[in-house]
Amino acid sequence: MNTVKLSVAVAVSLVLLQGCNKSPSTSTAGGDATPTTIAANAEFSAKLKLDDPQEFEDAKRGFIARPTGQITAADGRVLRDFDAFKFIEGAPPATVNPSLWRHAKLDEQIGLFKVADRIHQLRGFDNANITLIEGKTGWIVVDTLNTKESATAAMAFARKHLGDKPVSALIFTHSHIDHFGGSLGVISPKEIADRKIPVVDPSGFMEESTSENVLVGVAMGRRSSYQFGKDLPRSATGMVDVGNGKAVVYGTYGILEPNALITKPKQEMDLDGVHFVFYNVPGAEAPAELTFTIPEFKAYCGAENLAQTMHNLLPIRGAKVRDALGWSNYLDQALEQVKTTDVYFAQHNWPIWGNARIQEFITKHRDVYKYTHDQTVRLINAGYTPREIADMVKLPKSLDDYFGARGYYGDLRHNVKAVYQMYMGIYDGNPANLNPHTPAESAKRYLELIGGAEKAVSAAQTAFDKGDYRWAAELLNHAVFGQPDHKGAKELLARTYEQMGYAAESALWRNSYLTGAAELRSGPPTKGISKAELTDLLAQTPIERFLEGMAASLDGPAAADKNLKVNLVLTDIKESYVLWTENAVLHFKRAEAASDANATLTLTKDIFIKMIAGTAGVKDTLLSDDLKIGGSKIDLVRFFSMIDKPKGIFPIVTPKS
Repeated sequence: MNTVKLSVAVAVSLVLLQGCNKSPSTSTAGGDATPTTIAANAEFSAKLKLDDPQEFEDAKRGFIARPTGQITAADGRVLRDFDAFKFIEGAPPATVNPSLWRHAKLDEQIGLFKVADRIHQLRGFDNANITLIEGKTGWIVVDTLNTKESATAAMAFARKHLGDKPVSALIFTHSHIDHFGGSLGVISPKEIADRKIPVVDPSGFMEESTSENVLVGVAMGRRSSYQFGKDLPRSATGMVDVGNGKAVVYGTYGILEPNALITKPKQEMDLDGVHFVFYNVPGAEAPAELTFTIPEFKAYCGAENLAQTMHNLLPIRGAKVRDALGWSNYLDQALEQVKTTDVYFAQHNWPIWGNARIQEFITKHRDVYKYTHDQTVRLINAGYTPREIADMVKLPKSLDDYFGARGYYGDLRHNVKAVYQMYMGIYDGNPANLNPHTPAESAKRYLELIGGAEKAVSAAQTAFDKGDYRWAAELLNHAVFGQPDHKGAKELLARTYEQMGYAAESALWRNSYLTGAAELRSGPPTKGISKAELTDLLAQTPIERFLEGMAASLDGPAAADKNLKVNLVLTDIKESYVLWTENAVLHFKRAEAASDANATLTLTKDIFIKMIAGTAGVKDTLLSDDLKIGGSKIDLVRFFSMIDKPKGIFPIVTPKS
């Protein structure tokens, strides 16, 4: 019995991604910029007014103190080194796009800042901001960063300089983890319950925030390491910024349930003596999001519908595609909402002061998304495909020259493709693309036609020497996927990606190119992001989200001839589910235990979470009275053995084995 209990526990614990706390660094020394890259970056310097001081004045305004040292994890890992980006000073190096270098210098203005009377911000502790609004009895905290560690450090820093005030209310602006993941570093669920602290969220917050991280969190987590340059060195040939902030902290994550939802388009609420006017704006930057004004302070929070950069309509890490037209419409409404506003702040980057400048800022962002949408749709209807439209759409000079909406985080070319995908899907209408070969199979055929990998690499070298990096990358990608052991192809492709990264204005494109170069040289990470770091978040996640994740992880071919039924009984929360496979599909419903089930697994939600997180030990399984197995133990193990156990370390720039 004990052996079977342990086997079942192991099977359940592998339902979702298991991994360790940190991947080995894929960093390698970057090469020099080529004459082509230097010339491309010089063009940026010539066409943009990079010495305009206004944004630097804004980024420094209200400065109180800068943090020093490091944020570390419980095991000693360095999560954030506040000195890591000190190299970002002076003129831009040849290996960084000068516009991105300027933006990186702005984001390096980190610390505690006074935004206005009774409003402060903590910037640079993570890629997002914590905003502190002084109420009658304490701080109204807006957002809580990515992780418990970064939020704890930020709040301690604020109390050191502003006084030891309690948290009197909490506002989550939207459903992305960099705005709620550090919840437990700000306040505990017990304190919320004991002191009756309001937790204000937009409608749909819990559903959206938990579903994204459970259903496709493995793939998003792997791809986010490209987007944010997780394992790149912090250097002029590595990661210099992430566009919407300085750097992303990867630590332990949590979440807190709301007790006050914003469900109406406009909803007023008093929090600790401060009057807020909330605006529910779902389906633009996030599926669940809110913005707000504080009329008494003449202040407006744009959440993440506004930042000091063009945003993503489809992040390169992956996400639900975003509605450019709806986003633009929300910003048009915001122009009415800020008519008497004197200060704008948001949950990324730095604020803006003065109503005229705020109106201009919102107008430019509104029109960037509207222009992107309308011109893409115009060209769709003219029969153009995503790649063609991406090369055709250019912003008018009035928008292109505006630093506050340039593509440091999002990118116009990628956003055009997102608009296309939203309306037309991924198929471009050409029948040749209905059923193409896989990249590896296609590459083999291209190499055969070209005359082998050597000829492909030779042609790519010629393109590289001419500065045609896009064509060199395309040729070399075929060479690497068609002949993965060709070291020359990998190295030249790595050098090509480096040059593309050095010239990229988007921090995310730069990080992706440079991470691709590093992985071509050293391979993908050997360990994925640990589910143990998500334990606090998973504890607040509805069981239905886990079961949806299990269903999406069922190995269909392995389940084709297996019709099994299992009862899952969670004793502490008094919930019972019936899970069954039928037609190679895993179904579930909340119901009393079925009498005809093959097996019944009875346990607490706490043990279930530990199994999913991979932290369940012998005491939780073998020695626990809170885990019981009824019916066929063999069938129970067979059931859970059909669930894939993704590790989140799949290759991206080389073929999958």
